[in-house]
Amino acid sequence: MDAADLDYRARTLTGCIPPLLVARLLELGHEREVEFQAGRGEWFCALERARLLGHRGRREQALEVLAPYIATNWWPAARARAELLEGWGRVEEAIALSRPYAEAGDRLALVFFARLLARHGRSGEAFMLLRAGIQDGFLAECLVDVAEAAGLDEEAATLLEARVEAAVPACNDPDCNNLRMEPSNAVGLLATIRERQGRIEEAIALLHTREATSVNGRDQLADLLARHDRITELRAYAASEHHGHAVQRLAEVLEERGDVEGAIAAYRTFGATPDGMWHVAVPLSELLVRQGRGDEAIEVMRALAERPGGAEDWIVHTLCTLYADHGRPRDGLAHLDALKARSGGKEEWEFFRMRLPLMADCGLLDEAIEQARAHPEGDTWYAAWALSDVLAEAGRTEDAAAVLEQHPTSNGSRRAERLIDLGRIEDAVRVLQQPRTKPTTPAWDGPYSTEPPF
Repeated sequence: MDAADLDYRARTLTGCIPPLLVARLLELGHEREVEFQAGRGEWFCALERARLLGHRGRREQALEVLAPYIATNWWPAARARAELLEGWGRVEEAIALSRPYAEAGDRLALVFFARLLARHGRSGEAFMLLRAGIQDGFLAECLVDVAEAAGLDEEAATLLEARVEAAVPACNDPDCNNLRMEPSNAVGLLATIRERQGRIEEAIALLHTREATSVNGRDQLADLLARHDRITELRAYAASEHHGHAVQRLAEVLEERGDVEGAIAAYRTFGATPDGMWHVAVPLSELLVRQGRGDEAIEVMRALAERPGGAEDWIVHTLCTLYADHGRPRDGLAHLDALKARSGGKEEWEFFRMRLPLMADCGLLDEAIEQARAHPEGDTWYAAWALSDVLAEAGRTEDAAAVLEQHPTSNGSRRAERLIDLGRIEDAVRVLQQPRTKPTTPAWDGPYSTEPPF
């Protein structure tokens, strides 16, 4: 084993047994296989084996499982051991193990180490380690988290204010008002501190200055207004925030308070604005389903799908899933038939694959398989993946595995899953451990390419 190979396989989940299939092996009672593979360089097997031994009180054996991996000086292995040690109350050992990695400059190790220190009464030390990396958003977020326990909120705020003031124009275009700020999340982090200090008005004012308002589907300002019961302001903000994340937070608050009709009305009001329904149709339909109003949820998605330009794959997929979940698979097929007719009888695979579970629900699985194989894209690896899933769902695991065997260089993980379900463990492991050639990136020679990947 060496760290580079471990890291490549763990990051890409290639040439190894991935976490989901390790869990599947354990679920089906194949712990001995996991133990065996843990000793042969399978990191995710080793990780789960160590955790199992730890839970059983066999702590030294758990550490022995990880020892060969730690010997490569690979940080994830050291982190796993440190987590076990901390969980067993051996905190000083965990700190001593993690420190060299953090001091060597590994940012993931540094954040882990800082949080470890902070959890055990050494927040001040963690703060001092992180402050030099304030320009890195990942480190800055950790610094703000540990600052509270360290009593250093104002010091952290001062560091962030300096970064905000140091922002420079993002480009030389005089018409561009964007700023380049390092860290890019400085405003949001500063607002977090001000809210924590009870300076709510300052936090709100700061968040109104952001260029990017949403991160991972959440809006910090909307969440802040909801936490402080400033519903009138949240309503006003939701009316102006075009991503729909603020109105989603408003609807969540109203639903939590039992005002379901108010939540639905908030979504529908936003949806009535130009392009508004594109942003809120899915959360609105999910709300309606939670309230037992599946037919209304279907109507929301159907109306959006029938708008000009509404036949986007994600919209149609959501609609077909709703039809299937509410016992209306034939209505889903009728919708797909109408789309196909509008396209002159042609149907891309992305839409055809939505037929498969609907046809299976109608008792037409064999017909679905026949149509899939006759489709122009029916001999592709991704078609085999979709067809295999439908067959497995119908309990035809042998057929599901056979479909994937037609593409031996693709779908390895899914094929192995089918083999595991069939009890063919050695075959599954052989498929997963097939060596993968690491891609090489050719040196850029200047001109742009029109060939994918672009």
